[in-house]
Amino acid sequence: MSTHPLDDLNPKQREAVETVDGPLLIVAGPGSGKTRVITHRIAYLVTACGVAPYRIAAVTFTNKAAREMQARLFGRSEEDTASPLLDRAMRDQGLAVSTFHSFCARVLRRDGESLGLDRSFVIYDDSDQIGLLERAMKEVEVDPKSYSPRAVQSSISSAKSRLIGVDGFRARVENYADEVALRVYERYESLKSLAGAVDFDDLLMKTYLLLRDFPDVSDRYRSRYDYFMIDEFQDTNAAQYAIARQLSETHRNICVVGDPDQSIYSWRNADAGNILGFQNDYPEAKVVVLDESYRSTQTILDAARSVISANTGRIPNDLWTSKGAGEPICVFEGYDDQEEARFVLGEIENLTGGRRYGLGDVAVMYRVNAQSRVLEEECLRRGIPYQLVGGQKFYSRQEIKDLTAYLRLTANPHDDVSMSRVINTPTRGIGQRTRDAIARLARDTGSSTYGALESLQSSAAGRTVGLGSKALRALAAFKSLIDHLADESGRLDLIDLIKLTIERSGYERHLRQDEERGDERLENVQEYLAAAREFADLDGREALAAFLENVSLVSDVDELEEKTERVTLITLHQAKGLEFPVVFMVGMEEGLLPHARSMEDPAAVEEERRLFYVGITRAGERVYLLRAFRRTLWGRYETRIPSRFLVDVPRELIVSPDRRASDRAPRPAGRRGPARPREPNAGDTGQLRTGDKVRHDLFGDGIVTSAKPSTTDVELTVAFTEGHGVKRLLQSFAPLKKVN
Repeated sequence: MSTHPLDDLNPKQREAVETVDGPLLIVAGPGSGKTRVITHRIAYLVTACGVAPYRIAAVTFTNKAAREMQARLFGRSEEDTASPLLDRAMRDQGLAVSTFHSFCARVLRRDGESLGLDRSFVIYDDSDQIGLLERAMKEVEVDPKSYSPRAVQSSISSAKSRLIGVDGFRARVENYADEVALRVYERYESLKSLAGAVDFDDLLMKTYLLLRDFPDVSDRYRSRYDYFMIDEFQDTNAAQYAIARQLSETHRNICVVGDPDQSIYSWRNADAGNILGFQNDYPEAKVVVLDESYRSTQTILDAARSVISANTGRIPNDLWTSKGAGEPICVFEGYDDQEEARFVLGEIENLTGGRRYGLGDVAVMYRVNAQSRVLEEECLRRGIPYQLVGGQKFYSRQEIKDLTAYLRLTANPHDDVSMSRVINTPTRGIGQRTRDAIARLARDTGSSTYGALESLQSSAAGRTVGLGSKALRALAAFKSLIDHLADESGRLDLIDLIKLTIERSGYERHLRQDEERGDERLENVQEYLAAAREFADLDGREALAAFLENVSLVSDVDELEEKTERVTLITLHQAKGLEFPVVFMVGMEEGLLPHARSMEDPAAVEEERRLFYVGITRAGERVYLLRAFRRTLWGRYETRIPSRFLVDVPRELIVSPDRRASDRAPRPAGRRGPARPREPNAGDTGQLRTGDKVRHDLFGDGIVTSAKPSTTDVELTVAFTEGHGVKRLLQSFAPLKKVN
């Protein structure tokens, strides 16, 4: 038995559902029930307005979201006891509920022949694209060492998302790099056409061209789809919005649902201007703002609103809830990222120990993937199961596994698994044929691969395996590399050994050639070095053995992956669309959130602010905001200042935690932890002013050179003596005492 489409809707939701004619913009704040509104609106069109399912299309951005919509409309299965909105018999009546890319693929399967596209076209995934781009680059004589295939792919993808084909790209060439990209773009498209293939960007661009250039086709689709709905409209790019406008041109019954405050994917070519400018494109559009949140407490909503209100590019939405005020925002300052992680995991143990929360109710969020290492290690030390979303587990990332393989060969050159991984990584002219020959020699002689390499030093053995002089030289050079690293491992400390490995293997150069992800991968390598520093007080080979053992233990998480009840470690970008009762946001520091790359661009800072907004509104009941005075990240151990976003959280919404979690583990010898965050104007500092002499627990004596009050705090600039320089601090957080 189906549920009536107007059941259980609040007044704003009902208004959105019953608005069926003309353009409609639904501004849906976090937790305001946008999926409910979309599905109930579809059901209302069918059951109350008599619209045939065949004439409705609803598109979203993930398969998960599309499956959720279909489940709410038709039930999850025949045995589903929940009441669906529509009879399951309607599933086969042509209602289009899918991702944008799936929708376009169906259009091209049916009508792509008008563009010369065979209906049996294949869709290339990311790795397929890279492989074909590498072939195209080779054929047009572009050196992949000078121009990364990833960077070229990014340029082509960006162009296609803005509906710029080869001819349009040619008209925009401004420099030699553009000329190179154009040559590859042209050949890439030719090869793809010969293969009868399309990539993900083609699905959008070719659908747009089909609708633009073939009126008979576009008229048919405009006649079919009387109603077109787009979920997560703030994430659309130029191509997607252009397709939507083409399809809704006749009836103008276009409904878009989104929230400009959650637009965080500009790096994927998403354009927040689509939702902000919707009313300019459709002046007659009705706007319905969903402002009741069913997810978060009022304290969380007030904190989020206070932060996001500083942005200029937004549509105001004063979210409210009937859930009550709830718990205050907990702000914690650790001495370093180790203490930050100890507090997080200690607090998780406290929260889950009382059985009010399970591990699955908790998410720990961060800005960059490299931040996960310390958290993962602390989870494993305490035996707390976790899942990592938004990136591979740190020690499972390709560059980390490669470097670990080199170190294992340094400790034991007969390790065939590690040998197989890096013998041609980075590429050094040891192709598959050569590797197969070495494997045969090892089998025939009953030795390891390294043993086979030793035997190749005999010219007779080289002739036996049938390898040419070039292959033999490449193998000898690799063996020489491993031998050299093994010799140096007894002389160098662990950090210098890893640095030597990175340099002599060519791995650093290899990563720098990856223009799209090279910086992130190099950051992970620096984080790897930071992890190795924990073993710096041991002798060379002893340190190497201890470090490799530690890495092996950290990597052994197969059993944890099978468990359903575990803490979620996730990047803020990947957290969008999810919700948890408890959220920890770590790394609330300038340079992380907002990220250092955004500092000089006001628009980028606004997106970073939206990222904070997305993170805090994932929480239903409890939010923890954490920062460290000092953090080891990307191989640098440095003092950091609080994120500007912390200043915008009203002080009356904040509470300071006790130190029970971090105090379970002793602080490093010779270090003093900071005083815990205090209530506003607490302690004996009073209102500090320019010229006041102060003393800081960590930095010593200094003079206040600037005091800038805000609505929630005072930002102090303090010049410290004893070589600590000038620091920017928040008065209510910093452990400062006024010195008479």
